[in-house]
Order: sequence, then C-alpha cells, then structure tokens
Amino acid sequence: MVEESSYAHLIVDQNWNNYTKEDHETWKILYERQMEVLKPRICKEYLEGLELLGFTANKIPKFTEVNEKLKAITGWEIATTNGLVKSKAFFDMLKDKKFPSGYFIRTKEQLDYLEEPDIMHDLFGHIPLLTNQSYASYMHEYGKGGTRALEYKTTKNLARLNWWTIEYGLIKRDGELKMFGAGLASSFGEAMYCLDDPSAHHIEFNLERCMRTRVYINDFQPCYFVIDSFEQLFEQAVNTDFSPMYKDFKGLDGHKRVEEFLPFDLQKGDIVIREGTQEYINPKRKELEESLSI
Repeated sequence: MVEESSYAHLIVDQNWNNYTKEDHETWKILYERQMEVLKPRICKEYLEGLELLGFTANKIPKFTEVNEKLKAITGWEIATTNGLVKSKAFFDMLKDKKFPSGYFIRTKEQLDYLEEPDIMHDLFGHIPLLTNQSYASYMHEYGKGGTRALEYKTTKNLARLNWWTIEYGLIKRDGELKMFGAGLASSFGEAMYCLDDPSAHHIEFNLERCMRTRVYINDFQPCYFVIDSFEQLFEQAVNTDFSPMYKDFKGLDGHKRVEEFLPFDLQKGDIVIREGTQEYINPKRKELEESLSI
C-alpha cells in the first residue's frame, strides 16, 4: 500500500494564463529594479542560476518551463502552492526535492513590502540557487532533518536555522561579503541595508547559535550570519548530530535547558566580522522585541 504524501493535496496549478497585463508589468518593475541592486551585492551562484533558468524581466516565468531546466540540473522542481505550508509538508517536500512556491504576485501598491511571500520571493528569491548542487543538497538534508525536529518538537529551532541562512544569509566571496538569502534577494531595501548600512552585526555562521537566536519578520534584521561556502552548510547538515542540541533546547534526558538569544546582541563566543552600530535598530528595539515570532 502506497502511503499518501503529506502535501499532495496542497499542490495546485500555476494557471499562468490567468496573469494579467498588469501582473507582468509588476514583475518587470520588480525584476529590473531588483537586479540593479543585486548585481554588485549577491553571490555569483545566484546570478548564474538566473541565467541557467532563463529568468527575464519580460514576463512572469512559467513553472513548467523552469522545472524542465531545474530538474535537468539538480533534480529539483517547483511545487506550486496557495501559500505557506505547515512544517511536516514543507520538510516532506524538501525531502522529495520539491520547493513550495506561491504563484500570486503583489500589486504595484505593494512593491516595497508584502507580509505574505509572493512569487517574487518564492520564485525569484529561492529558486535560482537550487541550480547549485551544494546548496540544493543542503536543502535536501534540511528537509530530512525536519523529521528529527518534529520528533523532539524543536521545529522552531530548525526554522530559525532556515531564517538565518536560506532567508537572510551572507556568504564570503573573494574577500568580500555577498548575500545569498532569498529574503535579501527579493527585498529592495534590505538588499542594500544588510551590506551597505553599518547598523547590523555580521557574525561568522555557527549552527547552534543560529538555532538559538530568535527572529522577527516585519523589519530589517539586526544581525546577519556569514557562511564560508554552500559546501560548509551541506557538510554541517550531514555531519552534525542534532539530537544533543535538541535535548538542550528542550531540557530533555537530564540536559540543562539552554537560553535563547535575542537577535540584537553579540554573544560570548561569537566570531564577529563587523560589530554593527545598531543605529537603525535601537530606536525601535523595544517594539521589535515585542514582535519576536519564533
């Protein structure tokens, strides 16, 4: 008997023919202005992915066409959904090398901010890097790791790891820092702020540090974690036994429950690449502390 997947009922058709002329115009505006910001600031693997998948400003991409190219490169494909999916379905999709993506696009009145991820974030932000084998392999391992996180009820910690890497991560490239996170790639303002503005801390990536650091979703980040390479992410995901950390997070089996970190402050043991001024954050810190989500 074949077990029914946890997400089959969530997958829908993109209905590409339903996009309006205004939808394609919005995509063009978003695409062109974002590329001006990204070209000097984002890692080369992302730009190579855009080219390999044939993304252009001319029209909203068809997922079927993108999937043909993406599957041929790394075996991944887009799974079209109506929006965010719950943890188990998300992890199961990644285990099956399917990345969930919404298909709606924001309006011209929402160019700078949209609370729920749209096609600009899900497709433009995430999918190009899935052409990179090390990045794609890490995403696969992340999905497999979700099973253990569900077992220990520590999915929020794994979600934080995703936030500080796949959504808002920076990477070292030829003596400079570049962005690779999808939340940065799809944000006009934060793509400049994360590197150009001196407010935020830049901290060497540490797996446990990321998993203990809380996040909020409604403003620029007070810190960013910097990886050495996508291979580093993959190797840590494969070679790390997460169970002791999960027991520490939950205080299980005699383990002392470890403290959680606020994202604003540097911690003992951090390898600091840049200590930020926090000038952007400090005036609104109390408000942001109250909005911490996971």
